[in-house]
Amino acid sequence: MGLAAFVETLPASGKVGTPVRILGQHLKSATSVTFNGTPATFTAISNWEITATVPAGATTGYVEVTAPKATFTSNVAFQVP
Repeated sequence: MGLAAFVETLPASGKVGTPVRILGQHLKSATSVTFNGTPATFTAISNWEITATVPAGATTGYVEVTAPKATFTSNVAFQVP
């Protein structure tokens, strides 16, 4: 279909320290999560879900999940007030 691999964040906005669910595919082997380039702490729950915390210094932008075979970018920009 021509769609790039992506992830969805729930919620789609939050302040520093907010817990965020990241949904997608092939996430169990994730090696990093960033919020607009700022590294976040995260836990891979399953192949379809990661939990992460909005890190200090994060700004509005896309969330990226890096795994050994691909990098997944959020389908919408995550809003940091």
